[in-house]
Amino acid sequence: MVTRQYELGDAEFGVMKVLWDVGPATVRDVLDHLHRRGRRLAYTTVQTLLTRLEQKRYVASDKSGMAFVYRPRVSRDRVSRSRLSVLLAQVYDGSAGPLVLQLVRDEQLSQEELRELQALIKELDERPK
Repeated sequence: MVTRQYELGDAEFGVMKVLWDVGPATVRDVLDHLHRRGRRLAYTTVQTLLTRLEQKRYVASDKSGMAFVYRPRVSRDRVSRSRLSVLLAQVYDGSAGPLVLQLVRDEQLSQEELRELQALIKELDERPK
């Protein structure tokens, strides 16, 4: 069974991405970063999103200064793994191979990404069976 523990809505995910990228931040900090990324949300909307994320235990807040400072409690990696697990279960019946093949075929990979992929394939081929 797939765990949906780390699923987030689009707006919540956008707020989490800011916290993962910039670290601990106030509502105003998050709002400013979202505006720079083209997301036009009201201050109260961001405040509500952060409150909900705190209630869901995705973020923690500290009120030792003039304003609440929020920080992520859940890592980007953990959320990514959970979201990928859900995608694999829903679209690919739990099989990662077809997803990887589709990504390699459909997405433009950088030279560095291609080198990493080739090195990983080589490493996997050399493992004892």
